[in-house]
Amino acid sequence: MESILSYFPNLTDLQKQQFEALMPLYTDWNAKINVISRKDMDNLYLHHVLHSLAIAKYVPFRDGAAILDLGTGGGFPGIPLAILYPNVKFVLTDSIAKKIKVVQEVSTALELKNVTALAVRSEEVKEKFDFVVTRAVATYDKLALWSLKSLKRKQQHGIPNGIIALKGGNVREEFKLITGKPYFELIPIQTWFKEAYFEEKLVAYLQG
Repeated sequence: MESILSYFPNLTDLQKQQFEALMPLYTDWNAKINVISRKDMDNLYLHHVLHSLAIAKYVPFRDGAAILDLGTGGGFPGIPLAILYPNVKFVLTDSIAKKIKVVQEVSTALELKNVTALAVRSEEVKEKFDFVVTRAVATYDKLALWSLKSLKRKQQHGIPNGIIALKGGNVREEFKLITGKPYFELIPIQTWFKEAYFEEKLVAYLQG
């Protein structure tokens, strides 16, 4: 939790309370429905919460934006971002219903009015969004196939609407599989967060 406060010093008291509540909530729910590896629970704030918030360092979302979290699993990166941006709409999707059950329960306990959690496949989502965010779901060619159709035409951020994925490994090879010559950016997360855990982790952006 200290790392969250050090990198995001302007949190409101409510946001601090919501972030602090994540550990007991996930500890409780993870014992019932395993959405985070049990050995990783001790590193919840570094490996899951702070990792998710790297997206906020790359592009701050504007009030009124709509964000799709594709394959959210237990709610990452969507729930930490929804805490940080209470005036942004987040739709969190996963095809596994029991994972969405955890997301719904955590969102309700945190009183996050800006989160909708749906047990659906990506192609079932008909709404349009400013950005699609995701973490460790699929290769980028598949993400593009599933997600580019979900982007709004209207722009309201400092970068064009697109897909923002938390990635590791050789992402450039994934971009080569996308038809055409798409514009993309790869930003090392250690640009913002200095912990050794982020050494080979990236924010990977594909313009829509």
